[in-house]
Amino acid sequence: MTKGEEKVGSWLWCRVDDPVTVAVKNMANNNIGSLVVLKPGEQNYIAGILTERDYMRKVVAQGRSPIYTRVGEIMTDENKLITVTSDTNILQAMKLMTEKQIRHVPVIDGKIVGMISIVDVVRAVVEQQKGELKQLNDYIKGEYY
Repeated sequence: MTKGEEKVGSWLWCRVDDPVTVAVKNMANNNIGSLVVLKPGEQNYIAGILTERDYMRKVVAQGRSPIYTRVGEIMTDENKLITVTSDTNILQAMKLMTEKQIRHVPVIDGKIVGMISIVDVVRAVVEQQKGELKQLNDYIKGEYY
């Protein structure tokens, strides 16, 4: 993988000092809306998150150059970051994401262990609903034990 297209675990990431253009190309090439931004010299400790929204508001809308702007200048910093833990259930995550109007949430258990998106949350809820509907249909048909 080339610089800016590195993957650790199940999420893609970039570094604070990467040019924004490299990070945005990485998101576009992987059809994703955010990248975890790692602390310099660290593999599992998060400095922030870079989202499409950060790019639009802090580069495009301000007329900045994505070539000369660094990720660290526009990312959502770790002290403003909204995260969940691996113990957070899907309904809690959905509520948090809806209330805060965010689409990507890092999963942190002392260090980053993953990333969830609103698509992941919707997919999980749909799967849960399918199971419940099947049980109801089986019950109605007399096939429920």
